[in-house]
Amino acid sequence: MSPDPSNAPVLVTGGSGFVASHLVRQLLDRGYVVRASVRDLSRTDKVEPLRQIAATASGSLELFEADLMHPGAFDEAMAGCRYVFHVASPFLLPEQIRDGRQDVVDPALEGTRNVVGSVDRTPSVERLVLTSTVGAIFGDYVDVREMKDQILTEEYFNTTSTLENNPYHYAKTVAELEAWGLARRQSRWSMVTINPGLVLGPSLGTASDSGSLFLMNELMSGYFFYGAPNFSFTFVDVRDVAAAHIRAAEVESASGRYILARDEMVSMRQMSRIIRDRHPRRLAVPRHGVPDRAVRVLGPRFGLTQDYIRKHLGIRFRVDNRRSVDELGISYRPVEQTVLDHYDAWREQRRANKRRT
Repeated sequence: MSPDPSNAPVLVTGGSGFVASHLVRQLLDRGYVVRASVRDLSRTDKVEPLRQIAATASGSLELFEADLMHPGAFDEAMAGCRYVFHVASPFLLPEQIRDGRQDVVDPALEGTRNVVGSVDRTPSVERLVLTSTVGAIFGDYVDVREMKDQILTEEYFNTTSTLENNPYHYAKTVAELEAWGLARRQSRWSMVTINPGLVLGPSLGTASDSGSLFLMNELMSGYFFYGAPNFSFTFVDVRDVAAAHIRAAEVESASGRYILARDEMVSMRQMSRIIRDRHPRRLAVPRHGVPDRAVRVLGPRFGLTQDYIRKHLGIRFRVDNRRSVDELGISYRPVEQTVLDHYDAWREQRRANKRRT
């Protein structure tokens, strides 16, 4: 399975998404013939950024319309493809979810079944690379305390999230488990999963609903101007996640699951400090932290339940990312570069939106 971009096209589902658009870009830069699916080709805000990426790339791009919820929707786009990157799946924070089953579970689970069904019907496909999440490994931060040496590794699956409690993590867990079950029923194609933490970095489009973009928009636009609560995140640059997808396809020996995250968590206060150090006049970005006691008292007024606070506030753990480093050759970008590139892209998009209005 050595790299040979000219050999056959590859498919990226949900090509206009935050991670997927970077994956499309890197594949095109490597000379691949890329097929990218979107739900609605008439959405210029989704499609035009991809066309702009392709305009200066060495590879070529074909766009297809496909709906995750429709069986067979990916058959045409997948025909003749060697690798399939199934990236399409809603990433929503709890405050973005109104109906857990409809918003995240059904698209993740049924979408995965439908994509795998197309893989089964497409004899040219050699490998499926599935975008999962660290949320398929743990449900809440306290879960990691039950893991060996309290270190996050790929060997665990999330057993605590439910449709009612953390529906996004639940959706990604059941979808990944379903994909592994389907993959083991056959021997023609192989599957690898990428399990990223909080994905940040510059966005290539303007219409993504990614929860990571929603969180950072709150941080940068003043939602936490009073101070940053003591929450930390497993952290990774979107460009490193895209590179890991490609390596997972091209490296023949790649197998199983790969955590994509720095070995140390990054706090909201750290991210705020990075932005304030570069842009000291950004008053909306918090300068100080908020004491844990104040978060426990005031958190419910801002949508944080006491259960969530108890299971996440002030909790940090180490991340074992050695498989991604040793087997996929990932060299993680510095936190400062990721946060500042994310912030600069966010500011430029806000300026562009103002010019259009």
